[in-house]
Amino acid sequence: MLEGLTEPTWFDYPNTIASETSWDAAVLAAGCAIDAAESGAFALVRPPGHHAPPAGAMGFCLINNVAVAVRHMQAEHGIRKIAIVDFDVHHGNGTQDIFMGDDSVLYASLHQEGIYPGTGSRGEGDDTTVNVPLRPGCGDGEWVHAFERCVEPAVSRFAPELVLVSAGFDAHEDEDIYLVDMHVTADGFRELARRCAALGPRVAAVLEGGYNLETLPRLVAATLDGFGAGSTTAG
Repeated sequence: MLEGLTEPTWFDYPNTIASETSWDAAVLAAGCAIDAAESGAFALVRPPGHHAPPAGAMGFCLINNVAVAVRHMQAEHGIRKIAIVDFDVHHGNGTQDIFMGDDSVLYASLHQEGIYPGTGSRGEGDDTTVNVPLRPGCGDGEWVHAFERCVEPAVSRFAPELVLVSAGFDAHEDEDIYLVDMHVTADGFRELARRCAALGPRVAAVLEGGYNLETLPRLVAATLDGFGAGSTTAG
């Protein structure tokens, strides 16, 4: 459907519109996610992906980039167990739905409770789903504590061969998004990235949310610093 568009079309009003050029952009974004997964890079792409369900588009997302990268790494590189860690302020409902019932992929999400898309409650999903909804007003300490308490043990037990990070920056203190009330700083994202990198032998990331163009470059830089030496960008 995306490939055949000849004019702007709403998929998820008022959040997701696509046009005749969107297919090319979405395929390039998914391809960059594959490249990042193969090379241990950070794919700086738009459109984002984690709201896109198995068939459809929503929440600015047309193709689920990190899911495409997961399936590529499993099919083409023989990687059996992959963990996705998502620290976008919004729950990645699409990613959760795609891998529901698939015990080869663990999905762990930190996000603000009670906002778009309305999913991601604690206990939602299956044995390889870890949702950690956070109350409004949380900052670095609460996010890192939740990561340490909930995400790290689950991923460690899962023992992934590859960790892919859905890196959203809309929990930053200078973002201005409807109903979002989070206060994570560059240091907080650096620490989250450092902890992600320690969860498996290989790590890569794909950009999700983050819409303040003045702060986004330094937040990406802080995250790359957290991932450690050798981290690069693709996109």
